Amino acid sequence: MENRITRHEAPPIELRLRRRFDAPVERVWRAWTDPQALMRWFGPAETRRVLVAETDVRVGGAYQVGFSTDDGREHYASGHYREVEPQRRLVFTWAWRDTPAEVSLITLEFSPAGGGTELAFLQTPFVDQAIRDSHEHGWSGALDRLAGHLAEAA
Repeated sequence: MENRITRHEAPPIELRLRRRFDAPVERVWRAWTDPQALMRWFGPAETRRVLVAETDVRVGGAYQVGFSTDDGREHYASGHYREVEPQRRLVFTWAWRDTPAEVSLITLEFSPAGGGTELAFLQTPFVDQAIRDSHEHGWSGALDRLAGHLAEAA
């Protein structure tokens, strides 16, 4: 008789956010894909300044973003686009310059919603719950900043 050890792996740690914006899908899409738009809103609530935003929005294309925060630190992330369905779906890898081996995948889905746009955000996997929670704080602030940018640009 054979002894087998079955290992049950925990599901990946993920972050899901939903946000409705009072702007058409085209403008929300542009805010995520146009470097000049990203320069105006990207980063968490405590962002002092966006330092760089470069995009090559095509499957296999690369992007890079960087920002400084109120504590004077600079943060840079980059990755590659995996799926690009204009104004519908954008999937890209995400890795911080300081932790390049910790690569996650971000999926954005854009849906028209009553004259505005609903954005479904998914990022996975995370190394641990604390890093996931830190990203939730950062992305929630970034989506608030995006809402402000879209309101100003209206």
